[in-house]
Amino acid sequence: MAFMANEFKNLNDLFVQQLEDLYDAEQRITEALPKMVEAASSQSLKTAFNDHLQETERHVTRLEDVFKRIGCEPKRETCMAIKGLLAEGEEMIRAKGDNTVRDAGLIAAAQRVEHYEMAGYGTVRTFAKQLGMTDVARILQQTLDEEGAADKKLSGIAESSINIQSPTGVAAGASNYA
Repeated sequence: MAFMANEFKNLNDLFVQQLEDLYDAEQRITEALPKMVEAASSQSLKTAFNDHLQETERHVTRLEDVFKRIGCEPKRETCMAIKGLLAEGEEMIRAKGDNTVRDAGLIAAAQRVEHYEMAGYGTVRTFAKQLGMTDVARILQQTLDEEGAADKKLSGIAESSINIQSPTGVAAGASNYA
């Protein structure tokens, strides 16, 4: 696969490229979440993944709105980081053994994705503010808030049930970054 070098003449060019990266990431996550739902054994985890799938679909729509507001066509730039994080999630989906331990692994994989998204949305929100796009910054902050809430929800599930039920020695989902 050949990669073309980006050219950034100004902060707006970088902002658009970062939005394209997030747009690709959100679409890939939308494709991955149904597999996470299927793999989870805990009903609360299945529900959390399902809820986040619906939220992620709204994030895609929200990014399309942002592109429209800045006068750009929505375009995906391959997000190599999400591809790697989702590949790790696939390993958890295929894992054998104790279902509760696998659920802890699914939470860990999902939280890595959430943290990537939080970093990405925080960055583009800040760029939007610096570019004087306060309405766009507000939209991006809304998504950032939802990503943080999803991360906390996963931590809550892990700490209140999954990790407690797992055989000794397993700990997952206690990031508390947001």
